[in-house]
Amino acid sequence: MANRLVKWVLGGVATLVLAGAAAVVVPTWLTLSGEPVSSVQVADDAQTRYPIVLAHGVMGFGYAGKQSYWHDIPETLRAHGAKVYVTQVSAFNSSDVRGEQLMAQVRQIMLETGAKKVNLIGHSHGSHSVRYVAGTHPEWVASVTTVSGPTMGSEVADWLFELTKTRPWLADALLGLGNKLGALINWITGADLPIDSAEAMKSLTQSGAAFFNQRFPAGVPEQACGEGAHVVDGVRYYSWSSIGQFYRALNLADYLMSLSGKAFVRETDNDGLVGRCASHLGEVIRDDYPMNHFQAVNQFSGLVGPGADPVGLFVIHAHRLKEAGL
Repeated sequence: MANRLVKWVLGGVATLVLAGAAAVVVPTWLTLSGEPVSSVQVADDAQTRYPIVLAHGVMGFGYAGKQSYWHDIPETLRAHGAKVYVTQVSAFNSSDVRGEQLMAQVRQIMLETGAKKVNLIGHSHGSHSVRYVAGTHPEWVASVTTVSGPTMGSEVADWLFELTKTRPWLADALLGLGNKLGALINWITGADLPIDSAEAMKSLTQSGAAFFNQRFPAGVPEQACGEGAHVVDGVRYYSWSSIGQFYRALNLADYLMSLSGKAFVRETDNDGLVGRCASHLGEVIRDDYPMNHFQAVNQFSGLVGPGADPVGLFVIHAHRLKEAGL
């Protein structure tokens, strides 16, 4: 058991260090193609009625120079006619803090564009951010879409939280590293956002997610692994997610997700950070795409497994929103 714990801790350290470094400082030539790419060929079919607003997950950002958290996704959506806005909130913080930060940016986007509503899409912890905005101001939101969102929490966060009780010095070291990575992201992106990795961890545990769901229940399934209400207060709710950790030997994310996936006990079907059923919200488009957690947003370097097209999924979804009059 002790050896297993050490392996998990080392895996956690590696995950934080390598993911933070790769997401922020990997050279632009490696992570950006410079051209919109997608296997989907449907010109102008992403021209939704309302703007699309993207909300990133933990350790995320909007743009660092030309480098985007959403590798090619905003550019491809725009090439297909969509109006897309990329936001940035704290790389690590509670769901409420990040939700308030996103809400301020949504308000500004609506003021600048004159749009009456927006279509919110959140990846990972960003799914809590978009749900926070929709739950607080449903009149601002046409749709909420979560991509690999921890609706029911993440077993990785549960593992780390348990570590705070069994090996507090190790947990403190990991959380301290998270704070340093958040500060690095602030520095590189020119942001001045509060960083608190402990609060992020608490928000993403099963109990933290349950508390969030009590306050923002729209779209949350009532039955295990089921679907939630598709429409609440005039807002349409969608979700999609993936399973599997290792698909491409040249993608750093695959090694990271293989390590973090060892923390899972309840859901063996997971993407390395979020369980298949734990991701369900509203209308579940699909929950078993062949991608890991990072590949769901085309990270790192746009290297994904055979048959996977994360960029195309966003274009298809924009077409879905357009057809729904959103």
